[in-house]
Amino acid sequence: MSSPATGVVLSRPRLVFWYAVFAAISIGANLGSQSLAFHLYQGEFAVPISVCVGTGVGLIVKYLLDKAWIFRYEHRSVAHGVRTFTLYVAMGLGTTVVFWAVEFAADALFHDEIARLAGGALGLVIGYVTKYQLDKRFVFA
Repeated sequence: MSSPATGVVLSRPRLVFWYAVFAAISIGANLGSQSLAFHLYQGEFAVPISVCVGTGVGLIVKYLLDKAWIFRYEHRSVAHGVRTFTLYVAMGLGTTVVFWAVEFAADALFHDEIARLAGGALGLVIGYVTKYQLDKRFVFA
């Protein structure tokens, strides 16, 4: 896979490896910040608030890693950067619904933070597999 900006080519095995590594880092950032938020605030709506915090942190981490290392994408201007990030978020809306559905289903079934986070990890893996194709075709094309 190559980038028009740099011309650097990643073989498919290297691309898959690095995408998986960065997905794991992003999942760790998401679930870690969720857990931290949940332990800092356990009032009303603690679970949905923690999931939103984790989603935001994971989104930013994944975007920065994908942009720099997977797609090796450079913005032409600030406006172009804002447009690219907006597209990245838009492509993630459907995959976020999948991630949230699996995480909240695990929470509803098991009523346990570990099970909820495991469901979140599974939902994120499913979402990232799909998101790569969307980002490749529509965001970093």
